[in-house]
Amino acid sequence: MAGSAKTESLEKSSSTEGWTVVLPRRARPKKSSCKTIKAEEQKQEQPWTPQDLKTDPEREAKLMQKMQTCIQKLEKSEFWLTFLNQLQTSETSDRIVNALGSETNMCMVIYGIGSIESYEPPRLQVSLAILMKREFSWIGEMEVFDPIISLTESKVLTALGCSVLSINEHGRRQAVKPTLFFMPHCEAELYDNLLQANWRVDLLNHIVLFGNSFEAYEHHMSVCKDLTSAKSRKHILAARKFSKEVGIHCSDDCFRAFNGSSWHFFSLDSEAALTNLSHD
Repeated sequence: MAGSAKTESLEKSSSTEGWTVVLPRRARPKKSSCKTIKAEEQKQEQPWTPQDLKTDPEREAKLMQKMQTCIQKLEKSEFWLTFLNQLQTSETSDRIVNALGSETNMCMVIYGIGSIESYEPPRLQVSLAILMKREFSWIGEMEVFDPIISLTESKVLTALGCSVLSINEHGRRQAVKPTLFFMPHCEAELYDNLLQANWRVDLLNHIVLFGNSFEAYEHHMSVCKDLTSAKSRKHILAARKFSKEVGIHCSDDCFRAFNGSSWHFFSLDSEAALTNLSHD
């Protein structure tokens, strides 16, 4: 993602310190040309600051106006109404309550959001997170990270109530407390990093994940038989056995931003489902 944002290509390579952002579209997916991040790099947390150190009030005000317009657009959309209704069903709300346990709220961690200054899909995704925060008392602090975030974007995100992380966690945040991971259209390796870092019953049961469909990954692997991809997605595929996926309805007004997205809830009683998967 060096110096650029989410685009309409299926996958866009990141810098070696980041990850690939995936933006599905109606066309058939193309084979990714990105390089796999080395395992040792994935496991390390790295200090991060925006590469550009210049901004100005006019640029920030322009971006803030874009964000406010996008929030208003989403709030009036068919997608938001359907999304809101789904979250308020007993099935979904009960699973959120289970993840909360004895806690009253959960932190929202937003990974791989892309450039909100350059493209509308990332703005719509951040707008959805903001509207959720406004609507639901169970959503606590909002933390954001993407290695391509600019200083201008960082300041606007902060003004919108988000905390921009100063560490590149490579998706390896452990859910020691209930956590909503908001990761629409991130690369598979980032989801796998997250699952691997939380590959324990007590941690997985704390997680609510909004992101790409794991069922779609499983279907793709059953068709393509790609061993390299299978290795990088082994936790995703294994998690299918004990997770509940709830797909969202994506209307045309928000298709590019949320196509192929699902809710994922985890429910385990013992470590038995996890013991046969190595962490190499």
